[in-house]
Amino acid sequence: MSTVQLNNLNKKYSDVEALKQFSLEIQSGELFTLLGPSGCGKTTLLRTIAGFNRQDSGTINIDGIGIDNLPAFRRDIGMVFQDYAIFPHMSVEDNIAFGLRNRNVSRQEIKSRVADALETVQLSGLEKRMPNELSGGQQQRVGLARALVIQPKILLMDEPLSNLDAKLRIELREDIRKIQKKLGTTTIYVTHDQEEALVISDRLCIMRSGQMVQVGTPWEIYKKPADHFVASFVGNMNFFPWPFAGLDFHDLKVPTVIEDLPAKTNVGNESEKLIVGIRPEDVLISNSTAKLKSQVIHLKGTIKNISFSGREAQIHVKLIDGNQLVAHITRPGERLLDEIGKTVQLELPHKSIMFFNNKSGLRR
Repeated sequence: MSTVQLNNLNKKYSDVEALKQFSLEIQSGELFTLLGPSGCGKTTLLRTIAGFNRQDSGTINIDGIGIDNLPAFRRDIGMVFQDYAIFPHMSVEDNIAFGLRNRNVSRQEIKSRVADALETVQLSGLEKRMPNELSGGQQQRVGLARALVIQPKILLMDEPLSNLDAKLRIELREDIRKIQKKLGTTTIYVTHDQEEALVISDRLCIMRSGQMVQVGTPWEIYKKPADHFVASFVGNMNFFPWPFAGLDFHDLKVPTVIEDLPAKTNVGNESEKLIVGIRPEDVLISNSTAKLKSQVIHLKGTIKNISFSGREAQIHVKLIDGNQLVAHITRPGERLLDEIGKTVQLELPHKSIMFFNNKSGLRR
């Protein structure tokens, strides 16, 4: 198990700054995910660590030792690619053994380590098959076994599940998590899939335009986003301006009623324009005649659309002032699907509300 230190990395392609003063420390044995939209620098960063790209400035250390001048094959790093990248003319066992043969490992040890790798990725018995005889998921397992069999200090994974169907992605991401925890290999994982990142990671880094926006556990990233970008990128979020036309926020001007809101924050400061945010799953729908509750903002609106996806539904409600909020309902009843056009009352618990500066985007 090894630590990775990235210090002020910069990388520029023509006029595009792919990495800007990027610094990060990844702890020994953790599964660390780089998450962000396309073009944010995730793959550039991964390939720079691997040695396929060379940074313009900055340093990369593994266990405190610089690797910047080492070629890719001497960095003791394993990599799993998005497109599998296994050799089509080699059998499963030959693909997995390829890196060991290049390291002059004895034939007996190669046989033993390949067998262990096959068992780890659940491919025992398929060692003689050719890649064209395997499913996409099995081919990716071969790629994973090939990266793991060399026992690298660091394992890099570049969107390894993006070419698989939805059900297989869920199955394989769980297997990757189990294998990584079993072996304890420090792993850096790249994805643009928010749910995948939250499920698989010990910690994750949200990237934007070559820079780090926030680093934290899945819980911290989702529940305590640092700014408007993170809140909107990771999961769904309802946003509306402050002050909200036609709505009395007087009871929210006392910061102490809002969980995690700094005491020094003056939510009622009229000189600062704010944006209010709340997750759809925190928006509650109640009967319009229900008794009003304290510590809750009450809104009325009309259901305009219902998006049903089996175990859950997204209820789109148009408020009386024209704004729209989405409520997330789990295990919806059949009758709910017939309630388009119905007037409902929404409840927004104070503790679930977040505030963001309209100009900087930072969370207050």
